[in-house]
Amino acid sequence: MKMKTYVLPILFLFAAILWYCAGRHSIKESGDQLQDETELTRIMKSGVLKVVVDYNSTNYFIYQGVPMGFKYEILKHLAADMQVKLEIAVSNSPEETYRGLVKKKYDLIAKNLIVTKERDELIDFTEYIEQTRQVLVQRKPDNWMLMAADVVEDSLIRNQLDLAGKRVYVQKASPYYTRLLNLSEEIGEEINIIQDSIFGMEQLVAMVAKKEISYTVCDENVAKVNKIYYPDLDIETPVSFPQKIAWAVRHDSPEWLNYLNNWIINFRKSATYRVLYEKYFESPRSATRFNSDYNSYTGGKISPYDDLIREVCKEAGMDWRLVAAVIRQESNFDPAAESWSGSYGLMQVRPESADMFKIQDYKNPRGNILVGVSLLKWLDEHFKIEVPDSTERIKFTLAAYNVGLGHVQDAQRLAEKYDRIPIVWEDNVDFFLLNKSAAKYYRDPVAKYGYCRGDESYEFVMKVLDTYSHYLNVIGK
Repeated sequence: MKMKTYVLPILFLFAAILWYCAGRHSIKESGDQLQDETELTRIMKSGVLKVVVDYNSTNYFIYQGVPMGFKYEILKHLAADMQVKLEIAVSNSPEETYRGLVKKKYDLIAKNLIVTKERDELIDFTEYIEQTRQVLVQRKPDNWMLMAADVVEDSLIRNQLDLAGKRVYVQKASPYYTRLLNLSEEIGEEINIIQDSIFGMEQLVAMVAKKEISYTVCDENVAKVNKIYYPDLDIETPVSFPQKIAWAVRHDSPEWLNYLNNWIINFRKSATYRVLYEKYFESPRSATRFNSDYNSYTGGKISPYDDLIREVCKEAGMDWRLVAAVIRQESNFDPAAESWSGSYGLMQVRPESADMFKIQDYKNPRGNILVGVSLLKWLDEHFKIEVPDSTERIKFTLAAYNVGLGHVQDAQRLAEKYDRIPIVWEDNVDFFLLNKSAAKYYRDPVAKYGYCRGDESYEFVMKVLDTYSHYLNVIGK
């Protein structure tokens, strides 16, 4: 197969596309009144819903290698109903979040946004997702369990007037800062409000629990969860009336806003919503998740094998988070996992792969990871000349790791034969691998390796890349 012959035609095609797009852009700038498609139509056509969330212990985090969170699970239901792929980005910065929405980096803000008049001038709020109020987070006195209840009570701030002169830390440019400013006006005395530009809401709560600061302000539903983790906290003093938490879209998106509002109203009434709310805000199991070493937000680990994966990947020059995503899909981090076909261990390696790289103890976790990483590296090197784009090449490498190099090469040859691009995965090579169980394709003379259940490999690539994207969001290098 001479796929290099496709390089020049592809470059010409790419240049033509750039010229065409630039032409359309210049026409718009010159004043031609071209009607843009609606935001909702654009999202549906693209097949991708781009959402920004905040990274915390309730809305979005990784637990035992799996993405979780109240907002995240709601968004999965939304994307499934829309039949689009969910693409998650993380930002704990309010300014960055609003800027990203305005610049169309995101289609939706799905964070703990409290509906305010000031924000309504920047964005359009959806129907509320949940209701809460802001509460003061303070620490009970040492040995409070040995004290009389009235003594403990007298040591705590219960009247908002007593916040006068107190130093209260809040996230910079947050609704908590705005609320404390208003409260300071209401009580007629100054509250010493410290805007923190580094830490998020829950990190400030943890700092109160650890005696690093004395006070912060938090949404009550999140405060209740954190109190399970930090029993020395007190969260019983409200600093606001009940408030609505909603999502947000750009001002110029009425159809998209209307769709979301109808969906949220219906979803909020569902049993699924009630189950999710209980799971993340009321269940005692949330404490188990929070206190686990394998909670990305608190423990920072994906699995017991993180250090080992890092070590092997560093030697090979590979991103350990990609390999962790492969392991998550192959074995769910079970070192004794074994398939019907004889694949074994964390990376489901086969004896012949171990022989290929002269690694004898492939049933040992380190040896198993070493074989798997060596195979991934070898496949990546194989595709490097044909598929120079590294992001594109990952897909070919993952597919070959799962189903074998020969079947992926068959799919490339089929793509070439049927006038698709054999060095592009999506809507090109993936189509022929997905359909390689059909006689039309596996009996084709160019398909040298015959029949395979390509749907499994197609799903493998999709799932590994999805998991990898979540690890990139919240797990450090």
